[in-house]
Amino acid sequence: MSVSQFLENTILEDESILLRPLQETDVENLLEISLNEPETWEYSLVRANGKENLENYIKLALKAKENQTEYPFIVFDKNSGKYAGSTRFYDINLAFKTLQLGYTWYGKDFRGTGLNKRCKFLLLQFAFETLGMERVEFRADNNNQRSIAAMKSIGCTVEGVMRNHMPTFGSAIRRDSIILSILKNEWFDSVKENLKNKL
Repeated sequence: MSVSQFLENTILEDESILLRPLQETDVENLLEISLNEPETWEYSLVRANGKENLENYIKLALKAKENQTEYPFIVFDKNSGKYAGSTRFYDINLAFKTLQLGYTWYGKDFRGTGLNKRCKFLLLQFAFETLGMERVEFRADNNNQRSIAAMKSIGCTVEGVMRNHMPTFGSAIRRDSIILSILKNEWFDSVKENLKNKL
């Protein structure tokens, strides 16, 4: 079974948020954050600040979806009636039953509101309970303390740091990447219930 068959037109939602497949036309829905909050992509190699960069960001995400290695979502906040940001499954390996969850960003109005935990709950539930994944991995720049704290708070286990792992945007400095994960048995044993209690 291909990734596209596995994930075709996946929509995830609860009473507060909706995640649907990212589309080319979503440039308009995310443009306000893109234009006004360029610091959102401080630690990103591919940036979406400014309309041109946002268009390119979405184009690259949709190309990866076409190649069946990634599945990008746009996040809609039902409470405010606004689009909050984007996230995706990537490095999807159906044979190994693994994927990564990342490329996650939200506008500043949506940070610290519980929206990220709700998104992660829906995505992890889908990954483990519908897709049957055995492992969901998370990565971040080892300097990105906000992102690392968010991952730990949803129940991720730190596995280690890959030194000098990848380039950084517009710089000769290479980044160290922290690796975290949640395993299927951990999800069912404790992570799901603990995360649910935080929603």
